[in-house]
Amino acid sequence: METDLVLVFTKTNGYRHKSIEKGVNTLKFLGLKNDFVITHTEDSLAFNTKNLKKYDLVVFLSTTQDVLGQEQQEAFEDYIQNGGSFMGIHAAADTEYEWPWYGELVGAYFKSHPKQQEAKIDVVDRNHSATSHLNSTWMHFDEWYNYKNINPSMNVLMRLDESSYEGGENGGNHPIAWYHEFDGGRAFYTGLGHTHESYDNPDFQKHLVGAIRWCLDR
Repeated sequence: METDLVLVFTKTNGYRHKSIEKGVNTLKFLGLKNDFVITHTEDSLAFNTKNLKKYDLVVFLSTTQDVLGQEQQEAFEDYIQNGGSFMGIHAAADTEYEWPWYGELVGAYFKSHPKQQEAKIDVVDRNHSATSHLNSTWMHFDEWYNYKNINPSMNVLMRLDESSYEGGENGGNHPIAWYHEFDGGRAFYTGLGHTHESYDNPDFQKHLVGAIRWCLDR
């Protein structure tokens, strides 16, 4: 079986999550067990056509604000349009507000968040590799984003039950993980992954691996 190459991008121009390094190391560890190899970068110049062609998947792990210039944006659009895959984790939704194509790709933009707390996740689709290991509900401690500009065409896997925690602002339809085919490629997003501890959680690890497997079209 061919080993897939995955580029993990963690550049930040706003808030920097302390869990980024833990997330990168967790993805490297999961790759060893699941036949994918992680290359980690914070260099936006890695987003050029020649370099991106090497990768089967590009992951934005808690990137924030403006991380790519115009030429890099065009190279990444070209990568997706030629069948590339994207996966966003947590603050990937807090990224590139001035680039509408990216907003549609990631699926929604970050709006706000309350304090970190446990919440009930309703797993609304368990027929996906990212959720097939979960029960219909999942109690999890994390930082829960509220979203704006939610792309209506994406397939929602998990929703937050706003009655189970304080500070939700999306009402009865509060997606927290989703996927879609977009502009020739594949895109997956999960809002989980703020805390160090989440990367040690076996259910979250399986969620990440299942998402990566879908992005790699396995």
